Amino acid sequence: MSVEKRRTGQGPVGPGPVVPGCVAAAVADADLAVAEFDGARRWLAAARAGPMEPFGAEVWVFDPDLTRVVLVRHRWRGWVPPGGRVEPGEAPREAAARELFEETGLRAELRPEPAAVAVRSYCPGCAPTLGLSYAAIVDPATPLAGEPGQPVAWLPLDRGWDSIFPADLFRMRGYVTWLAVGGPGRPGDATHGRAARGDATDGGGGA
Repeated sequence: MSVEKRRTGQGPVGPGPVVPGCVAAAVADADLAVAEFDGARRWLAAARAGPMEPFGAEVWVFDPDLTRVVLVRHRWRGWVPPGGRVEPGEAPREAAARELFEETGLRAELRPEPAAVAVRSYCPGCAPTLGLSYAAIVDPATPLAGEPGQPVAWLPLDRGWDSIFPADLFRMRGYVTWLAVGGPGRPGDATHGRAARGDATDGGGGA
């Protein structure tokens, strides 16, 4: 997404209908997501009955050691994962890959299952919408190319960063823990633990 759209506060949301194909793809990926926050699946099921804001899609890019993540420095959101709105005719996964390339210069293979699904408001006064977070593993030696005025960098997961979404750090830590042990369980499974389910251990809501 262009820097100008971000400066207007539009972000992943804005005018334009959510087309049925996008909704179907979002429902399928929401069901596959490793972690669910904010009752996102239930929210989506109810929201489908009326008009919806365009969905948001982003990518959590980790290094092979699962100790760092690629973030972009938004003018007022702070450090956030590369991402943006799902455009008409796009599936959320396609939008995530496109935004990743536009904002970081990275072309990466996204993991089959989304890392997380949540309900978020991406700017003050914006209506909540669905946000899907995909994941990829990238060699940190790969060059990064941020958009003008929007730096991109690898940041460590063992300390925090300034962001309008402070819970992201805890959610990412929960996800890399899940990856490190081979990905057993799904949200709600006894083997999966509280952090990936969006319970009190995740550090706060994202919407």
